[in-house]
Amino acid sequence: MALLNVLDVLLVIVGGVGMAYQGLCIVISLFAKPEPFPDAPYDKHYAVLISARNEEQVIGNLIHDIQNQTYPADHIDIWLVADNCTDNTAKVVRALGCHVVERFNKELIGKGYALTYLLNHMIESHDADKYDAFFVFDADNRLDRNYFAEMNKAFHAGFRILTSYRNSVNLSDNWVSSGSALWFIRESRFLSASRMMLGNSCHVGGTGFMFSQSVMRRNKGWKFHLLTEDLEFTMDSLLHGDRIGYVGSAVLYDEQPTTFAQSWRQRLRWSKGFLQVFRYYGMPLIRRAVTERDFSAIDFTLLLCPFTVLGILRIFLGALFAAFGFVSWSSQLGSLINWSNGILWSLLFMMALAALTIIVERDQIGATNRELVAYVLSFPIYMLSYVPISFQAIFSKAEWKPIVHKGS
Repeated sequence: MALLNVLDVLLVIVGGVGMAYQGLCIVISLFAKPEPFPDAPYDKHYAVLISARNEEQVIGNLIHDIQNQTYPADHIDIWLVADNCTDNTAKVVRALGCHVVERFNKELIGKGYALTYLLNHMIESHDADKYDAFFVFDADNRLDRNYFAEMNKAFHAGFRILTSYRNSVNLSDNWVSSGSALWFIRESRFLSASRMMLGNSCHVGGTGFMFSQSVMRRNKGWKFHLLTEDLEFTMDSLLHGDRIGYVGSAVLYDEQPTTFAQSWRQRLRWSKGFLQVFRYYGMPLIRRAVTERDFSAIDFTLLLCPFTVLGILRIFLGALFAAFGFVSWSSQLGSLINWSNGILWSLLFMMALAALTIIVERDQIGATNRELVAYVLSFPIYMLSYVPISFQAIFSKAEWKPIVHKGS
């Protein structure tokens, strides 16, 4: 039937364009060299915003890294919101000379609400007035010593929002942590780098990003509370005409989940958050892509497009129409086989992508060659698990839940 044919064509277009764009980004990032940002004076004052819940075991590492940057320490202030903590996180951070705001709210749960509370406090007390820009980190992060100096160059170059290179402290723990780590390294090395070279906007991750005082004032602090508040912030910024920059020389390391249950729960929240962001920002992005001829809007529409939802809808309608005799069961079985073949080719592409990421970024990855071979083979399994996760996200009520960090 016509409806099924339309869905088939739509899935081919979305999937095909997405794969082709990935390929283009890889080629560009491999053969084109990014222009380095020029040296800049150390004259900007920055506030670091950290949302932490029971992170006394790891928070000291991040604070040590921030306080020992090549950028002047007296130009960086650390502000932490101890969000529903039941341990000594607040006490530990205060002892290290940082600003601490404690928050207790069991109804509005999540990093977005915690950042709102922290920035509102800073605005009301006028402490926010003295900063040129604000950095956001997670409590488990580690930073390269030149992180702030490199981000400062890009800020001086005119970017109001910046993101950085996201590596991992525990890629080599097991196949679960390696899957997540390789995904973020791939995103930094191939997608963010090529978007910069093309003159497009990048998108911020959940940590390791910066926004200017003017952006903070426009948003009246922090107004993003969906399950993926970082993605929501990205889309809102794009619709306001901001171009988010990427600084590949500013390296951040975060800790990945090491159990499949933790990873599933985290990615379920992300998948649900993607659906939420598409619901609120999908049509505005499409309108901007058409009216403003903004390729970044097209890029992020593809990123947000609920491909799994479309696939499930196609299978359901095919079975329904076959049950009522509108189409034959054999035709729908043939379509299913074709889509299965497509998934198989996608898995092979992912394996090749993991291998290429490791080859290109070998100096950035702390693991033995033997481990890396195993992680290349397991990466498609990690990615394939997104199919049931995305399916569950359609119907479940995902919630923000903290992940216990070990520190490194």
